[in-house]
Amino acid sequence: MSELQLKDLYDGFRDPEVISGFAKLIEQEAKKLKKPINIMEVCGGHTHSIMKFGLPQLLPKNINFIHGPGCPVCIMPKERIDHAYALAEQEDVILLTLGDMIKVPGSRGSLQDARAKGADVRFLYSPLDALKIAEENPAKKIIFFAIGFETTTPMTTALIDIVLKRSIKNIFFHINHVTVPEVMVELIDSRDEHVDSYNNRIDAFLGPSHVSVITGSKIYEEFPRKYNRPVVVAGFEPVDVMEAILMIVKQFNEERCELEIEYKRLVTHDGNIKAQKLIEKYFEKASLFKWRGLGNVPKSGYRLKSEYSAIDAEKIYADILPKDEIEDHKLCICGDILRGMAKPQECTIFGTACKPSTPLGSCMVSSEGACAAYYKYGNLI
Repeated sequence: MSELQLKDLYDGFRDPEVISGFAKLIEQEAKKLKKPINIMEVCGGHTHSIMKFGLPQLLPKNINFIHGPGCPVCIMPKERIDHAYALAEQEDVILLTLGDMIKVPGSRGSLQDARAKGADVRFLYSPLDALKIAEENPAKKIIFFAIGFETTTPMTTALIDIVLKRSIKNIFFHINHVTVPEVMVELIDSRDEHVDSYNNRIDAFLGPSHVSVITGSKIYEEFPRKYNRPVVVAGFEPVDVMEAILMIVKQFNEERCELEIEYKRLVTHDGNIKAQKLIEKYFEKASLFKWRGLGNVPKSGYRLKSEYSAIDAEKIYADILPKDEIEDHKLCICGDILRGMAKPQECTIFGTACKPSTPLGSCMVSSEGACAAYYKYGNLI
């Protein structure tokens, strides 16, 4: 038997003939639709795949993508970035975070700017890398600025678990993990109350794939039942997305409204129970969490439980952390883009003053941000 290669895991999901076949099936089904439908992909990974593989041009005109706020870097408000900046300025602190977070601009600049001014800011490939840094720097306070949706939350709790069990005294946490279902409700409610134009209505959702591996599909059950919006949990590959769209269109034609899983090779109804229990052990929902462009969304973010306040940097450094509300750049419409109320090319500074090398808005920073995806792959739509 030949050895399994990495490309074997995705080649079949990028097969042009299969994608073309799905496009034809979608076109046939779309002709039966009574009205156009808008499908929101909540996850930035889906946005990236949709743009990279030029999927919008394969779809009929009566099926439209609305890009959602599912980029954990993009939704981080300036207030919290300013928290990270202030922490990084402390002489005895090494600030750690993941990937693109160091490039997101706050009111005083980005963490990359803070590092250029002498702050010790480092990005990690894995939260567990913090253990080695703490061991090598026993006189320093190591603060992990934790970000991400349900996908990365278990990695933070795994680090917390090790820190407490090993009694490591110099690792602390600033928690910025957010959750998907609550913001989906916010996006529906804000449109149903205030949007008269059909163009911005959300008719169905593509459910995030990696989030759903952790949570299970059960977190979306309320949307078909309570909000009359079908949800299809889809993988990131273009064939996954196309099959999920076909499943959604069929639901409309068959007058069904259901939760379905396209990404069955990894997503189950119940998800990763062990990871969920670890999250429940250390975290609780904050009453409010501010999302960039969306404002305060109830119960949409985690915080450390009070019994772990000894490692909670947000409490330990409360006196030096900024508390003022901060507005985004006046010319940046990132907030509207994160809500799916505008497309990147509608922004007057898109691709000129604001581009990946000089981002003014958070949507241009991360590869999962809608603006970055449009800048890189916009010629495919």
